[in-house]
Amino acid sequence: MHIQNDSATRTGATCRRRLKGGMALGLLLSLCSATPWSWAEETGVTDKTIRIGATIPLEGDFKVYGLSMKRGMDAALGDQTVQKRHIEFVALNDFYNPTEALKAATQLIEQGIFAMVNSFGSPTTKAVLPLLAENKVPAIGFYTGAAFTGPGDVLNFRASYASEVEAVVDAAIAAGMKPTEVCAYAQNDAYGMGGVQGFRAALAKQPGTESIVAKVDQILKMPGDNPERNNIGPVGVYPRDTVNARPGYLSLKKWETDTGNRCRLIATTAVYDPAATFMGYARLKGETWIFSSPSPAGGARLTTLLREYGILNQVIATQIVPAPDSSLPVVAEARKALGEDLNYESLESYIVGKLFLTILRAIDGPITRESFLKAARRQPYDIGGIRVDFTTDNQGSDFVMITYLRDGQFTVITPQELVALFK
Repeated sequence: MHIQNDSATRTGATCRRRLKGGMALGLLLSLCSATPWSWAEETGVTDKTIRIGATIPLEGDFKVYGLSMKRGMDAALGDQTVQKRHIEFVALNDFYNPTEALKAATQLIEQGIFAMVNSFGSPTTKAVLPLLAENKVPAIGFYTGAAFTGPGDVLNFRASYASEVEAVVDAAIAAGMKPTEVCAYAQNDAYGMGGVQGFRAALAKQPGTESIVAKVDQILKMPGDNPERNNIGPVGVYPRDTVNARPGYLSLKKWETDTGNRCRLIATTAVYDPAATFMGYARLKGETWIFSSPSPAGGARLTTLLREYGILNQVIATQIVPAPDSSLPVVAEARKALGEDLNYESLESYIVGKLFLTILRAIDGPITRESFLKAARRQPYDIGGIRVDFTTDNQGSDFVMITYLRDGQFTVITPQELVALFK
């Protein structure tokens, strides 16, 4: 869809008529430049709109994410304009399925989009990035912490899953937990393995962990979409789109039996239902493990599911944005715009929407993908108290906040409280 070509044709026709009227070349060029940038617009950019797209789960088991993300983006973009153009955000359902995500992304590209902003999921992102690269469509602020660097132009807002897991494991070891007492449970795909990378990074800092790290490396290097990663090391896995906790649980128990090491902290990288099912199953088996969860399964829905299993504490969750009750300007703004719909997912999407607007408004001249990317990488940005910096790499934020489930509610935990928890 290239609306700009109609504009270019009209402008060219006007110029030719003026030329036929005998106007000098200098006057011709002056008049034709009276509508700047109108005959060389970028795909997705018209004289009235800037169209962007996203593939997110608006239906199915994962719609709790997609609906919150759409609310956040809609609230951020609203009636905002850049160079007198409104932002048109088109979100298509992908069910958190790579095949459906490819179909939806293809449809968005055929419709003509300037960029993909705030799409959802690691396996879906992995599937879509080659298509975006082929069509030179930038990927901005996707809801994935897999830390993709390409193919194509990728600007990540959120801290990586590896950073989230590493922060928790580092804190546990600093508080006195032995490296051999930390294990992992993960979704068996790019999302889960992103968390396992953080688990590995934390262990690799500690002396005497070489043999354990070698086992984790063996797990990480296995090819394919769903290889048999159980029963190798201190990691249990489950297939994406399932909640079957038993194989991963047995993998961890085998590790304990084979090595004599007792797991005390299980760093999970799962989504809501599988995470809660695993924690509930382990409690049913009498385990006293402390669990941690990264941001995709660290919100209100997890507390609701855990309550059904009688779990009201002993769970840590990391977040990559401030708490919804934070006094930061962007959070206060989101709270006013979203009301009861404010949660960690909608807040993150709101911030991504504001980031996109801020970079667009920093462009001095025509809005093109090239000028957008140059503006993004030119300087750090302050998004209502949140620093985002793409000047040295494609990772905008490394912010990680640790919360703890206390009496059925996640609250921010102090370093001193963490020490007491892990002792």
